Amino acid sequence: MTIFTEKKQIQNYLRELKDKQFRIGFVPTMGALHQGHLSLVAEALRQNDYVVVSIFVNPTQFDNAADLKNYPRTLERDTQLLETVSKNVIIYAPEVSDMYGDQTKAEHFCFDGLEFEMEGRFREGHFDGVGTIVKRLFEIVKPDHAYFGQKDFQQLAIVKKLVEKYGIPVIIHGCPILREANGLALSSRNERLKPEYKNAAPFIFKTLKSAKKQFGTKSAKYVTEWVENAFRNQDLLELEYFIIADENTLKPVSRKSKTKTYRAFIVVYADDIRLIDNIALN
Repeated sequence: MTIFTEKKQIQNYLRELKDKQFRIGFVPTMGALHQGHLSLVAEALRQNDYVVVSIFVNPTQFDNAADLKNYPRTLERDTQLLETVSKNVIIYAPEVSDMYGDQTKAEHFCFDGLEFEMEGRFREGHFDGVGTIVKRLFEIVKPDHAYFGQKDFQQLAIVKKLVEKYGIPVIIHGCPILREANGLALSSRNERLKPEYKNAAPFIFKTLKSAKKQFGTKSAKYVTEWVENAFRNQDLLELEYFIIADENTLKPVSRKSKTKTYRAFIVVYADDIRLIDNIALN
């Protein structure tokens, strides 16, 4: 397993691979890897000769200092997991100074309004941080293909818009959400859930599935109010938001149209752990 911590080193290494006409895939992560990440790597390996996995907890996309401090950092374990996948996986695990130099500050981006919906309303500056780190990683790795999970669907839309607006020559792939047997979407944050909250958390996906079924015959307003009422009866889970939105614009739907596709987005606190999920509705 080849591991790099400095961008100059990995750029030189990847340049040699590209000179030999090898195709490079890329899976950006913040570490604390789980089977969801490994599924992205496996998909990338099917379509590329080598896959770069970045492991970097990006400080500029956190609006909560405690969340940044508590985010799990498990590089040794992550490396061991990736070694089980393929010898053609390359790890890039830089320090903050390698990515940001002397000034850890996000650039400002315009994503045509996508950044102001959902997560943008609740996490100020979050998508400037995402845009900054993804753009810099793309510039360093210069991948042919990059892979993102649909659990962070809004982030996936933001990355696609970033590539479009800046003319970055990379093909973006959105991969299906991987779930635990009980339906809970796989997340690095799940490791921090206390047992009682871990047992309660599958209610999130159960509710999403019920919402999808009801959306077939009920209005978005009705389904939204039903979900909000369902969570009022949950002692261990606190609903931050539930929104039914147009998949393309991410704007909340007021009246359904047969020509549009919709997705339900949800964010729930289990104790102090923020869990996100979504489901396609049609």
